[in-house]
Amino acid sequence: MTPRWTPASWRSKPVSQMPTDYPDATALQSAEEQLRAYPPLVFAGEARRLTSRLAEVEAGRAFLLQGGDCAESFKEFSTDNIRDTFRLILQMAVVLTFAGGRPVVKVGRIAGQFAKPRSSSVEQIGDVELPSYRGDIVNGMAFEADERIPDPNRLLKAYHQSSATLNLLRSFAEGGFADLHNIHRWTLNRATEGGYAARYRELTDKIGESLDFMRAVGVTPESHPDLSRVEFFTSHEALLLNVEEALTRPDPGTGEWFDTSAHMVWIGERTRQLDGAHIEFVRGIRNPVGLKCGPTLESDDLLALIDTLNPANEPGRLTLIGRFGADKAADRLPALMAATKREGKRVAWSIDPMHGNTQKAHNGFKTRPFERILAEVRSFIDVAEAEGVHPGGVHLEMTGQDVTECIGGAQALTEDDLSSRYHTHCDPRLNADQALELAFLVAERLKSARTKRSEAA
Repeated sequence: MTPRWTPASWRSKPVSQMPTDYPDATALQSAEEQLRAYPPLVFAGEARRLTSRLAEVEAGRAFLLQGGDCAESFKEFSTDNIRDTFRLILQMAVVLTFAGGRPVVKVGRIAGQFAKPRSSSVEQIGDVELPSYRGDIVNGMAFEADERIPDPNRLLKAYHQSSATLNLLRSFAEGGFADLHNIHRWTLNRATEGGYAARYRELTDKIGESLDFMRAVGVTPESHPDLSRVEFFTSHEALLLNVEEALTRPDPGTGEWFDTSAHMVWIGERTRQLDGAHIEFVRGIRNPVGLKCGPTLESDDLLALIDTLNPANEPGRLTLIGRFGADKAADRLPALMAATKREGKRVAWSIDPMHGNTQKAHNGFKTRPFERILAEVRSFIDVAEAEGVHPGGVHLEMTGQDVTECIGGAQALTEDDLSSRYHTHCDPRLNADQALELAFLVAERLKSARTKRSEAA
């Protein structure tokens, strides 16, 4: 029998990727107690609604767009940055919906994506070795001894920033900013006017003509309020389990436990041990959850994880997020997809083409080549079609800002351009133009696949 679950049962399991060197245990406990007393950031009904939307993704009737910052920071927290990321997701969703003919489920890596797993617990520059930066929720980015000390007050600051971010996102999603009739306004302040920005304007012109026709026959935001608002959900990696535990609450109506820190949380490649603390925590919450699947994951291990995380085989409960690298996806992904198909597992499949394609440039910057990112997405779609699985979504690290962190794309950014606007606190992100370009290329690929299926039928 499965051992009894509680929000704290993870504490009896092996823990990885969590800081253990807080100098003041009493201060840490006090911060956790304050978090327990704070209001929820999201609500059970919202998380259930996302589960139902992801069930549509699993069934092939919708597409998942999940994207946002690699790691949110305290320093770059602003209305403009939140608005720009939200607007970029809306723009990409319009492109994917128009070409794919299916609704797009919009999930941000936002309002809680502060903590980052690290490949090493220490960082060395010259002869100096310090603890690694683990995200603003834990310690500071500056390579200074005092900055790298874990500070419990950061947990509380991250909560308040997440709360303010969610309030602003809800205003944008429901207060008219997302109204399709304002679609042309979303293109303001674009970095370029050529290439895919121009294609986007052509697309919005077509949508505008359709909306004018709809208005002429009486279909307006007043008569159909859904035209003026969108559903937008939040997600982050469930890494700091003490924070997730503190924000996990029972639903008064059903008694089911929900992690109210986000609508969806995921388990990363480094913390998906079947007998580990992170799997133990996530198996008991009723939110939809994600699981990163990398090149070391074997089919039997994946099936065991699925049985633990989704024992009822509930559609929409579990999203598998591949992250292999362009050179490994075609080799490692088919067996995993074939296993889930063969065993009748009701899971949605998505692809994270970012984390397996990181490399170091000649000038020392971490970067990701756009062509490798695109190549992994193409491999994902090809394998899914071959295995009879719906290529359900993409999971991207991106920003609405005009940064220079990933090379390539229509802008033809080179390694020499990286130093110009390299702002990330952790990993390189697609900028707004690159993300929009990727949306067009993915949309074209999905449209081609849909046409082939129609012709075959």
